[in-house]
Amino acid sequence: MPTTENRLQIKQNLLKKIEELKQELKTIDNSPITDVEIPESKVEEIATLTLALEKLNPFPRPLLYNANLLDGSWLLQYSTAREIRSLRKLPFGLQVGEIYQIIDVNNGSFENKANVKHSSGLLSGYVRVTATFEPVNTEQDQLPNSKINVDFKKRFLSINQIFGFKTSFLDPFKVVVARNPQGRIPSLNVTYIDENMRLGRGGDGSLFILTR
Repeated sequence: MPTTENRLQIKQNLLKKIEELKQELKTIDNSPITDVEIPESKVEEIATLTLALEKLNPFPRPLLYNANLLDGSWLLQYSTAREIRSLRKLPFGLQVGEIYQIIDVNNGSFENKANVKHSSGLLSGYVRVTATFEPVNTEQDQLPNSKINVDFKKRFLSINQIFGFKTSFLDPFKVVVARNPQGRIPSLNVTYIDENMRLGRGGDGSLFILTR
């Protein structure tokens, strides 16, 4: 089977598997799933498909030759990251919905935005974290490859609707400095990217699967 056809088949199988799991878990508002919510056998299936797809990455040096592919709004589908897992257990009846990562390559900035709502439908809002990033040069040729270092800036907590009415005075109701991890620089390695899908590995090895 030609490489391109093989890649597309693996990609389709991976996204189909994630969608099936979402339906089984009855996730709300296209919320992402994590490895702690599904059986170990399914985690291994996703890991195997992910590794196979990463080996067929059509743009292995995206930061050098195809940085424009990073631009735009990306929807998180699946993750093994601790910070995403924690959103599955929000207090006070709050539930996480769609989580987006919005990247602006020209300005070297991005933001993570998680939509949340109360299980009763009483209110909705979001958690937004802003950051800047810079490409990391490889040791071999001192040119960008696929890794970026991240500097988190601010965290915004917002309530944008109560009983269906917009609440601009609570949007946001709190802004704090976003803390970077102590002792290490947050980073992300883009291990696969095409026009509508991106895979990434955090500095701690955590996996992120996103689509446009």
